[in-house]
Amino acid sequence: MSLRINDTAPNFKAQTTQGSIDFHQWIGDKWAILFSHPKDFTPVCTTELGYMAKIEPEFTKRNAKLIGLSIDPVDSHTGWVKDIEETQGAKVNYPMIADTDLAVAKLYNMLPAEEAGSATGRTAATNATVRSVFIIGPDKKIKLMLTYPMTTGRNFDEILRALDSIQLTAKHKVATPANWKQGEDVIIAGSVTDEDAKKIYPAGWKAPKPYLRIVKQPQ
Repeated sequence: MSLRINDTAPNFKAQTTQGSIDFHQWIGDKWAILFSHPKDFTPVCTTELGYMAKIEPEFTKRNAKLIGLSIDPVDSHTGWVKDIEETQGAKVNYPMIADTDLAVAKLYNMLPAEEAGSATGRTAATNATVRSVFIIGPDKKIKLMLTYPMTTGRNFDEILRALDSIQLTAKHKVATPANWKQGEDVIIAGSVTDEDAKKIYPAGWKAPKPYLRIVKQPQ
């Protein structure tokens, strides 16, 4: 069964570079960014994990935790983390899941449920679809899913931007337009009537069309 936005993120127990976790307990009352990798010591993923290590403080400011995943054991992850720090100039301080039995990859539909075997003998190519990013809310619901090909490095600034939008629109009855960034104008949600909008935004709004009501970003 495929996952959709607003589905409960499947819970799991797993070994990580920071010990064993129960995923939902690990999330707690925070937001979580789960991002996966097909195999350790792969070049594109090395740059991605390094970049996420650099911008982790930005996620922390937003009450969000990072957790990586790769189809290899913890001792392999530990060696890879050293390479990442050496080549990318950033230390990975967030945990990395060792999905050696493919359980999490299957649970999150990154590999078919009937996929046989374990990490042993598998290559990055056989795990090519394990290249997804999930934003998960404190309510344990999936808010965003993105999957990239192995040869295209992910834009994690976009994940940060999307998190800003998701958190803002969870708090206020607004939506964000294309390419929106923190502090820019937003759109009054379609679920809000003009009558209710007048109460929320007494100063009014710009409306080039009746269905396109633009206001300053609420705080």
